[in-house]
Amino acid sequence: MPPAGELRHQSPTKNQHSPDSQSAGATAAIAAAAADAEAAGLWTQIKAEARRDAEAEPALASYLYSTILSHSSLERSISFHLGNKLCSSTLLSTLLYDLFLNTFTSDPSLRNATVADLRAARFRDPACISFSHCLLNYKGFLAIQAHRVSHKLWIQSRKPLALALHSRISDVFAVDIHPAAKIGKGILLDHATGVVIGETAVIGNNVSILHHVTLGGTGKACGDRHPKIGDGCLIGAGATILGNVKIGAGAKVGAGSVVLIDVPPRATAVGNPARLVGGKEKPTIHDEECPGESMDHTSFISEWSDYII
Repeated sequence: MPPAGELRHQSPTKNQHSPDSQSAGATAAIAAAAADAEAAGLWTQIKAEARRDAEAEPALASYLYSTILSHSSLERSISFHLGNKLCSSTLLSTLLYDLFLNTFTSDPSLRNATVADLRAARFRDPACISFSHCLLNYKGFLAIQAHRVSHKLWIQSRKPLALALHSRISDVFAVDIHPAAKIGKGILLDHATGVVIGETAVIGNNVSILHHVTLGGTGKACGDRHPKIGDGCLIGAGATILGNVKIGAGAKVGAGSVVLIDVPPRATAVGNPARLVGGKEKPTIHDEECPGESMDHTSFISEWSDYII
């Protein structure tokens, strides 16, 4: 309590009892409760899938119990699994488990991103037969979750540990993502082998990236030197995007393309060097708002004779 006669100062612009602040708080609480319910529902489904698989394939029963069924939450399961995947003789699994669990439980947004990434893999990749299959076996998914922890360490100025974790992710999953790179949620790294994402790269939400994609620098620039990928983009296998270029929301980059210039939203870039389908002056704009979710690489070509650059 303040001394008698002294008034506690309250900023008129930040009054915690104002209708606006109360409304914002209620909205945030509702959103948090919805996210908790979604995560709990998904975790229940994952455990049901694991029980089914353990019954169908007894050889996997012990593995499924230790990685999924013995854990009380998604955060604990993925922390245990990543700890065992990324450990070495000098970087112990128990140390990594504590590191992952503390990071995931201290920031609910990481758990929410994990849920979105699981859904991305399950519903965009027809080869993904279950959520538990993705959680245990999809190295692109696992690499992204481990990167989220290394990125958290990086922004906390724990750079030596972030870089050590980055090195293990690259060794184990063949995915090289600098800890400083900023990555949204609902991300699919399909197949994932050979993906390289540079230090100042930014990737939006609901983006799908196939194997052997490079988001790199030109080798000439310093500072902010890597690509910025907008929401809902689709980046085809083997594409190389170099420099501080912007790939607009909902754009597509064809497999094997080398992109050195900006790509407008919902346009398609193909070739080496990449050019815009429809031409530079009036590029063809496709109807899809989020090709990163549809995974549609070719519908803009009705016939090969229409393929005009």
